[in-house]
Amino acid sequence: MKNVNCKYVLIACIATVSMLYACKKSFLEKAPLGTLDESTLANSAGVNGLLIGAYAQLNGFSGAGAGFYSTPTNWAFGGVASDDAYKGSDAGDQSVEANPIENYTVTATNTPVSQKWESQFDGIVRCNSVIRIMAKATDISAADQKIIVGQARFLRGLYHFELKKVFNKVPYVDETVSYAAGNYNVPNNTDIWPNIEADFKYAADNLPATYSQVGRANKWAAKSFLAKTYMFEKKFADAKPLLDEIIANGVNPKGVKYELLTKFADNFNAETENNSESVFQVQFSVNDGAADAGNASWGDVLNFPYNNGSNDMPGGCCGFYQPTQNLVNAYRVDANGLPLLSTFNDVNVKSDQGLKSTDPFVPDNTTPLDPRLDWTVGRRGIPYLDWGAHPGQKWIRDQSNGGPYSPVKNIYYKSQEGKFTDAGFWTKGVVAANYSLIRFADIILWSAECEVEAGSLEKARSLVNRVRARAANPVGWVQGSPANYKIGLYTAFASQDFARMAVRFERRLELAMEGHRFFDLVRWGIAAQTLNAYIAKEKSLRSYLNNATFTAGKSEYFPIPQRQIDQSQVNGAPTLTQNPGY
Repeated sequence: MKNVNCKYVLIACIATVSMLYACKKSFLEKAPLGTLDESTLANSAGVNGLLIGAYAQLNGFSGAGAGFYSTPTNWAFGGVASDDAYKGSDAGDQSVEANPIENYTVTATNTPVSQKWESQFDGIVRCNSVIRIMAKATDISAADQKIIVGQARFLRGLYHFELKKVFNKVPYVDETVSYAAGNYNVPNNTDIWPNIEADFKYAADNLPATYSQVGRANKWAAKSFLAKTYMFEKKFADAKPLLDEIIANGVNPKGVKYELLTKFADNFNAETENNSESVFQVQFSVNDGAADAGNASWGDVLNFPYNNGSNDMPGGCCGFYQPTQNLVNAYRVDANGLPLLSTFNDVNVKSDQGLKSTDPFVPDNTTPLDPRLDWTVGRRGIPYLDWGAHPGQKWIRDQSNGGPYSPVKNIYYKSQEGKFTDAGFWTKGVVAANYSLIRFADIILWSAECEVEAGSLEKARSLVNRVRARAANPVGWVQGSPANYKIGLYTAFASQDFARMAVRFERRLELAMEGHRFFDLVRWGIAAQTLNAYIAKEKSLRSYLNNATFTAGKSEYFPIPQRQIDQSQVNGAPTLTQNPGY
């Protein structure tokens, strides 16, 4: 992880200290040969090394649970599980792992849910090690202790937050849990939102606003995650003043005031990261000596165009995470450039579905479209970053399975190959572009949600228009595109129901393919109606969705991994209980 010194190989003690709470047998079957004398780490160097290790697990690859589904981008849990993305690729690739996520048939033995659970609890254990061992140190000042604990508690809150939104029924594990005594069996029968709030509140109260190193959590990142926690709890009255304060005064770790970037696409460019829109980013780096490109965006290595006859393309593997037709249709606008909130999916935007790259195709140049579409979705005949026009089928593994579109936001520029891609990995699809867990557009749109719920429709409209005004700036449009870009600003929100729909729709347009959509639908309480309506039409395009059904009261959360339940037994009875319906 660049700029936090986390790109260096983690000290050997990390592997010993980060014995995973939830997996005491799952990846270490043999008893340890010895124990770590924690006193050797109870000093400034040791504690700061442990803190680096706690940051390092943000990428989901540095320790337990490493895999395609432990990535912080949540491309599977937040994207494929929603109406934003298909699994993609062909029917057989990752079929056991990812297909059940897409058609809502996940079971408790599914590998992706285990990867997510293990990776986040590994991060939690690392945070707790920092706090526990620092208490024994004698060479760390009281002021520095607060900053170190603030960072550790911020990260602990974040890892628990990730688990909460994916699994709901999860245990809260703090530094008082005695790993050495084998006390891994913390029950999951208590709502942990108050614990998450407490961690973020402590961090907000004790962290500085700026650092000499970017990538560390500052007080504004902590306040932003606290506000996000309130949004998930529907505590709009608590979130609103925090969001007002962040909008008015928030700065990134460099001290740069939060503001929307002029160009929407610069949020996803490795050369323009840690910017004014970056509230908190997971830091990625490449070509830094880490084994297996361990500091890069490894978890998204599958999500690049597939080499189906092209010699010039980004990544070359593996054709996953393809945008849906439903998402593409969401970018249709009316004559005033406003979204078609209720009727967007009545007509499909023209595509090259079923055509070879050698077959003639002219993209639609008459239908008015929001320009964010082509910074989010790769479409044939439209410029794809600096790679030239997307060629269609040559970059698609199997159109009949995953459709004709490619993702864009995770893709590197051709001019960046070798510099921001790892030259030593088996594919070029591991990159150095950071991932924003929260960006300033999130803050603005959460604030708009709060204003809607408070009945302040005019203020909500102003906030939504602030995001739309950036998208309307022609400087940020896809240059050379034949598309008919048109985007307008709302002149009024006629009712609270209309305002609520407009704000939610804007969040989809702005943050599509960034791993948030499924969790938004769940927290809004509209996942079942939205996703079953999506399936009803989409199954005519994707036959594998014919039997898919989102079950209200079950499908909002993923199952607790069965292995964790089995290993939580005390006197023959499991401590962990399964989510409803599984």
